[in-house]
Amino acid sequence: MKNNIIEMTDITKSYYLTNWEEIPVLKWINLSIKTWEFVSLMWESGSWKSTLLNIIWFLHHSNNWKYFFETEDVSDFKDDNILSFIRNKKIWFIFQQFHLINKLTALENVLLPWLYLDKTPAEKIKIAKDLLKKVWLWDKMNNRPWELSGWQQQRVSIARALMNNPEIILADEPTWALDSNTSIEIMNLMMSLKNEWKTIIMVTHTELVAKYSDRIIFLKDWKVIDCNYKLRK
Repeated sequence: MKNNIIEMTDITKSYYLTNWEEIPVLKWINLSIKTWEFVSLMWESGSWKSTLLNIIWFLHHSNNWKYFFETEDVSDFKDDNILSFIRNKKIWFIFQQFHLINKLTALENVLLPWLYLDKTPAEKIKIAKDLLKKVWLWDKMNNRPWELSGWQQQRVSIARALMNNPEIILADEPTWALDSNTSIEIMNLMMSLKNEWKTIIMVTHTELVAKYSDRIIFLKDWKVIDCNYKLRK
């Protein structure tokens, strides 16, 4: 466990209908993620990979589990303030559909997580501008999302994810609805983040994308069926 930033055992998740009928979505999943590892969660649509990401991000609780984050047992944490701090300072999410605010500029969207950043306003603006330069959008800082292409919007989303310098990046289908050439550009950007000592956990159903990761975890029928697969590049 010493080298694992995340260690989860017996993850079980069900939802219930109004008549209390149980709908199982995850069953007895064991998951270990090493520090600075790039892992893909992959399999067919409907295997609830996104639910697993939300459990990792403390948005959902498992019915029965053990969750060690940075070797600390957080399985029974009830304090929303502590969980919110971890979620916003230690982990950040790159969403499938960008979730940018249309009335804000690219720069203002990147600045959104600044609540948890211990910097002056001027320092935060400088960090946000530097991040937009990092994702090749230095000339689009004052554009609003509807003035940007899908590829550019995803780069804004990635810059926003880096605003608080998180240790872990969760990415839910980051190349969704992008063409293959643009997907490669996004994945090259993700690789540059890994090279800056980030741990990345990514949901994808595409081999073109999954092959960039160090390891692929396959899920099927609510379970992990292979946690050490590697596609040939």
